[in-house]
Amino acid sequence: MTAAAMPHVMPTYGRLPFALSHGQGCRVWDTEGREYLDALAGIAVNTLGHNHPKLVPALQDQLTKMIHCCNYYQIPLQEQLAAKLVELSGLTNAFFCNSGLEANEGALKIARKYGHDKGIDLPEIVVYEKAFHGRSIATLSATGNPKVQAGFEPLVPGFVRIPLNDIAALEKVAQERPKVVAVFLETIQGEGGINPARNEYLQAVRKLCDERGWLLMLDEVQSGIGRTGKWFAHQWAGIKPDVMPLAKGLGSGVPVGAVVCGPKAANVFQPGNHGTTFGGNPLAMRAGVETLRIMEEDKLLENATKIGGLLKAGLQRELGSLKGFKEIRGDGLMLGVELDRPCGELLGLAAERGLLMSVTADKVIRLVPPLIFGEAEVEETLRILTPLVRDVLAKSA
Repeated sequence: MTAAAMPHVMPTYGRLPFALSHGQGCRVWDTEGREYLDALAGIAVNTLGHNHPKLVPALQDQLTKMIHCCNYYQIPLQEQLAAKLVELSGLTNAFFCNSGLEANEGALKIARKYGHDKGIDLPEIVVYEKAFHGRSIATLSATGNPKVQAGFEPLVPGFVRIPLNDIAALEKVAQERPKVVAVFLETIQGEGGINPARNEYLQAVRKLCDERGWLLMLDEVQSGIGRTGKWFAHQWAGIKPDVMPLAKGLGSGVPVGAVVCGPKAANVFQPGNHGTTFGGNPLAMRAGVETLRIMEEDKLLENATKIGGLLKAGLQRELGSLKGFKEIRGDGLMLGVELDRPCGELLGLAAERGLLMSVTADKVIRLVPPLIFGEAEVEETLRILTPLVRDVLAKSA
């Protein structure tokens, strides 16, 4: 199926010429019956893979009870999922929405209102080069990618942009910008090329936020929900944020987002300040509750650490000596292999050989498979991907 075969769909995506039909575990099949190993997981969404034997019956059960009800009423599954996220994060309260974009938008609103509540008329938020937080007008303004922003100007004001992992740059902002109220960053930049915030940097930012009375807001939309081997990637640094947007893997494919807050931010929103029609609906909440339960039962954080380590070591072994290879970044099952040249063609080449993956930031191979990935899947990924990378590097040398 090509773009020409979808004449009524807006051309917002550069799609590959096939359509997926169904999946089982870490594998999917297209409408022509071709099989693929899924090392993309819907871009870090399908935490439990496809047709999980514990998740699907739970969702079927929920479908027979209630799919949606509005937030005029109490929704017990919201409280159940919120309590679990609070337990896992050490924070205090959660608001539920439908996507990472909405979670990040909620975080930005919290920061602005936090500033206004402190008497700051034009509050500013520190954001980062190469960041990606979404495609709404506010979140694309916070995003550090001119390609995402182009054509949608004027951008929303109130953002101060600095490079990642440069504490001197943040300290300079602290000295020069008295209206700053928050620092907003991805713990690991996903779309920007799998760029982790170093642990010592996160610790220094937490300290500075405490000293200045700023909110520390960590976007864990792609890096959270066990992907790096911790429930949330910032836990490797031993810190807690004040605001933590989540989405992607939280519902194992069912759309769900969350803004989880600590004491400094938990009561900024009051009735009427924020809301959503679909956010926190019973089906999405059941998906979140069951996803976290299954992850604990099946020890998927430990699996992410073990299998991610094997995958990272294998990629380093097979590609590390090649001219054109730069480095491998990330933790657990959120890995990026940076080359010294654009490699977007790998997306189609890998699919032709039965592997789904992605290329981000033009030069970075991104691997974010389901957290049920095993050793056999690692070997298959290496067997398919590494010869293709060698060919691309040799061809464009």
